[in-house]
Amino acid sequence: MKNRSLGIAILIVAISLATAWAIRGQFGHEQGAAWAGAIGGLALVVASNRKDWYNKMVLIALAAALGWGAGGMISYGQVVGYGRADNFVNVFYGLGMLFVIGALFGLLGGGLVGLVLDSTAAKRVKWGNLVAEMTAGGLITYYFLVEQIGFKMTPPRSEAWAIILGAGLAMLWYMGREERSSPIRVAILSALGGGFGFAFGNFLQVVGNVFEIPFNMWNVMEYSIGFFGGTGMAYGVFSSTWPTDKAQPRTWANRSALLVLVLIIPLIVFRESLTYGHLLDRLGRITDSETVIYYSAIFVLVVLFMMVLVYLYSLWKLPYTRRDIIRFLLGYLVVYTIMSYVVVGLFAGHMILNHHLYVLNIIVLTVLVKIGHSNVLPNHSTENLPSKKWFLIFLALVVFIAMLSVIAISLHGELPRSQNRF
Repeated sequence: MKNRSLGIAILIVAISLATAWAIRGQFGHEQGAAWAGAIGGLALVVASNRKDWYNKMVLIALAAALGWGAGGMISYGQVVGYGRADNFVNVFYGLGMLFVIGALFGLLGGGLVGLVLDSTAAKRVKWGNLVAEMTAGGLITYYFLVEQIGFKMTPPRSEAWAIILGAGLAMLWYMGREERSSPIRVAILSALGGGFGFAFGNFLQVVGNVFEIPFNMWNVMEYSIGFFGGTGMAYGVFSSTWPTDKAQPRTWANRSALLVLVLIIPLIVFRESLTYGHLLDRLGRITDSETVIYYSAIFVLVVLFMMVLVYLYSLWKLPYTRRDIIRFLLGYLVVYTIMSYVVVGLFAGHMILNHHLYVLNIIVLTVLVKIGHSNVLPNHSTENLPSKKWFLIFLALVVFIAMLSVIAISLHGELPRSQNRF
């Protein structure tokens, strides 16, 4: 029974982050990833059934948003092209670097969530010190690897991956000094899950294109990184030991985090993807009706405005209940889905199959949330850091990626949009 509860809890997080990450593909960049990351963080609180985490839910969601969102600055379009090459060296490099990029998403996303869970009144995380160290680590690593040594993963694209790498290493260093074993576990397992999900997702994309499967295979790759990254993050949290902290977050901190989640992030997404000008660029090929595009932008603005009002009214004051978290999770995901429908041409009568699958995922998620109401943390927790085991898992994943590379090049010759790094 306990294993069943754990499985349901992990599946709740995996499906939530996978669906949101697939939707994120319509918006991209840091803001799209941040919205998706926040949904993963909310799912984690819902699935855990830890009542002492309920009041922390906004802070946990913000940590997930910032961690998973920061990786959105990484350019990976060129790397995906390497995975489409017709020779082993370039395909293995492409899948390997996608593993690295996915791991960087998960490292910061899982790590920051773990730090919020581990921060208590008795042993608070020194957030100012941590941010300063991560900033310095990111800058130093970037200038050392990219500017000094000249190591470039995706020339001529941005090499911002090095900034995230440096920030992640600084975060791990901070965790080690502070003896925060559980956040380290979450960071590493999220990294392994996200890395595998991105590399495997690119392989699935190539296979789908080769066999001409009539589906958005890019979206399959995005779903894969979300599903396996969410699985790694969830298992990391549910298999670790966490302190009990019944103290409520400071009012100013909770309200500031709420404003970022329900106002700032959606506003940036709207500004970068859903204003009239952006919709005209994206939907002009579908409809020549400027009226349809105009009302699409107005509709999204009204939906976002209503979301802001509802959540600021219902979540402005503590304490929170499990029902509050479920409503936040499902509502936040539904609004993201609606925006995805609109941006591909809902009001022009243009809908895509993968969007209907988002709705199916939300229905499945709702069912899982209703049946997954057992506490999954007792009897599953540990403070061990099995570095040898993690290293062996990493080696196994490298071998697996090499096997995928061999299979991929045996299936096709030169593909459109393929790239050669070497």
